[in-house]
Amino acid sequence: MSDRTGRFVIVGAGMAGVQTAVALRELGSADGITLIGDEPHPPYDRPPLSKAVLLGGPAGGDVTFDVDFDALGVDLRLGVRAQALRVAQREVVTDAGAVPYDRLVVATGAYPVALPGTAGLPGVHLLRTLDDAAELRPVLEAGQDVVVVGAGWIGAEFATAARQAGCTVTVVEAADRPLAGALPAVVTAHMRTWYEAAGVELRTGTPVAQLEPGAVVLADGSRIPAEAVVVGIGARPQTGWLAGAGVELGADGAVVADDRLRTTAPGVFAVGDCASFPSARYGERLLIHHWDNALQGPRTTAANMLGGDEVYDPVPYFWSEQFGRFVQYAGHHDDAADTLLLRGDPASEAWSACWLRGERLAAVLTVGRPRDLAQARKLIARSASVDPALAADPAVPLTAAAR
Repeated sequence: MSDRTGRFVIVGAGMAGVQTAVALRELGSADGITLIGDEPHPPYDRPPLSKAVLLGGPAGGDVTFDVDFDALGVDLRLGVRAQALRVAQREVVTDAGAVPYDRLVVATGAYPVALPGTAGLPGVHLLRTLDDAAELRPVLEAGQDVVVVGAGWIGAEFATAARQAGCTVTVVEAADRPLAGALPAVVTAHMRTWYEAAGVELRTGTPVAQLEPGAVVLADGSRIPAEAVVVGIGARPQTGWLAGAGVELGADGAVVADDRLRTTAPGVFAVGDCASFPSARYGERLLIHHWDNALQGPRTTAANMLGGDEVYDPVPYFWSEQFGRFVQYAGHHDDAADTLLLRGDPASEAWSACWLRGERLAAVLTVGRPRDLAQARKLIARSASVDPALAADPAVPLTAAAR
């Protein structure tokens, strides 16, 4: 691995940015590393925000990364916001001045989508940062009436925490079912009962029309009492500061990286929630807004910054804890192209769903079946084919279904 002297600048101090800095040192680099983060807090992990922090965990201590930046020789600059990129000059323009680089990593993550017309309204919350979680803790501690807009992963996780805290919770979703953009109806239909069993009212098929003091008004005219409103309707890549910089952005706003996580600008890489990359495994470009992608990508990024030629084509993975269930997903599926097999009854406490592309296992969703997840992840990684009849039998280990 090359150990050329240079200035490495990483914009974004979340998981992807921090792990890139760590990986550079682990791979033997002695180059100068500057890590820029726009939040004032020491870098921290995000998954606990919708769980432990909301429910009374320490506001920072438990979630802060266990990384000694001084010992690593990393110049950590907190509370500094990137404003622009000057590729020709090889410098990042920030609100604290210009930062020169030889090689740059864009790891600015994603921002939560706000409900139109609600910016700055009191009692309306997003959940992405440590400060967001800190603002929501008093809501849960007071057991307020909460309306969650969006029945996706983050909406379900927050609703779970709010019910545990004793809040009255209503979840409203414009689509006709939970997770409509992520999973097919045959899978999500049974998830509705999870809300009911937890004491959460779920209203689907009716978008929000407007917010009033103390209430959410739906498009059908109904009003739902709300002392607090939590919006979880998706996220977008945090790439606005790259406008006009010469770094290609896709229609989705993500940095268009290649399979080595290089951008279209010389010496500039991108990793994590803000970047899409081409997957040979799935034959399409992927944009993955999940923790595991921010953990895996930095190793490839660091290696290639140091002169390597490593391809990034992971098996996507994520998990969600909601309503007393541990839900895991590995791979990537296309409802139009793939065949869905159910392993067990989705109305039960433990079941899985598999997607086959031809006979090759493309993806798996598991609820309370961690063994299925572990085995499927390995089969997907080696592009294994499976016997459909055996794969659909929950009594047969997935490894035994492999051809």
